[in-house]
Amino acid sequence: MNRLWSRVGVRVLSVGVLVAGLIAGIYLGQGRQTEPAGVALAGAEQADLDIQLLKQHEARHAAARAWKREAEGAAAAKAATAAKAAAGRAHKLETKVAADKKAATERKKQETSGPVKFNGPIPSSCNEYSGSREIGCALMLDKGFPIAEFPCLDKLWKHESGWNYKAENRSSGAYGIPQALPGRKMASAGADWKTNPATQIKWGLGYVKGRYDTPCGAWNYFQNNGHY
Repeated sequence: MNRLWSRVGVRVLSVGVLVAGLIAGIYLGQGRQTEPAGVALAGAEQADLDIQLLKQHEARHAAARAWKREAEGAAAAKAATAAKAAAGRAHKLETKVAADKKAATERKKQETSGPVKFNGPIPSSCNEYSGSREIGCALMLDKGFPIAEFPCLDKLWKHESGWNYKAENRSSGAYGIPQALPGRKMASAGADWKTNPATQIKWGLGYVKGRYDTPCGAWNYFQNNGHY
């Protein structure tokens, strides 16, 4: 009887050990399957995050390149506009300098080549005079003054300039036959006021008529005051 229970107990114990081993194996197997799944999930999430960061990095670089191209284009356009404006100003300046130089050359030529020739008619009543005086007589009559006024005009401008169209008072700046002060006033009668006796005389006769009515009125004023 005791031997029978001993065999039964050994069998029960063996079965218990076997069951315990199976349970432990199952548990260990489950642990080994669960751990790799968690690691794989974490790796996938990290890879997705890396891809997103890479895309963001590429997007920033693309935006930076686009901004650089736009900035370079704007700078180039601005530089081109500035260069065009500068070229326009330079051209205008060159044109003005050339025109001024041409005008100066023409004036110099006129000043050194003598007075501008008078092509107007000379009345027979003025034939006794010559040069600028003859021109003065003709223009005075054309202005509406009688020939009797010419002796007064003759004496007035003979005293002022000797009827010399180049006469210049360096201390006052008076210039020409009527001694206009300053000489550039005569430009109202013509641009050639420096070299054309007729232009100077026309201006002088207008001045005399406007201020003294007649040449003799101007001469009388001059005799009393030393100027007119």
